[in-house]
Amino acid sequence: MIENEEFPLGFTMALAQNSEALLRFASMPEKKQQRILREVRSIRSKSEMRAYVERMT
Repeated sequence: MIENEEFPLGFTMALAQNSEALLRFASMPEKKQQRILREVRSIRSKSEMRAYVERMT
């Protein structure tokens, strides 16, 4: 299981606002979740993070 401290705050907030993306992320295998977490760490703007999370649905 992935520790909460590994989640970028912006990603957590964007998932909290998109329940479909949150459920999809939660159902992914851990390796895929880790890949996504590596990708979102490079995102620096709120709008870009929101767009990334929306693409997950």
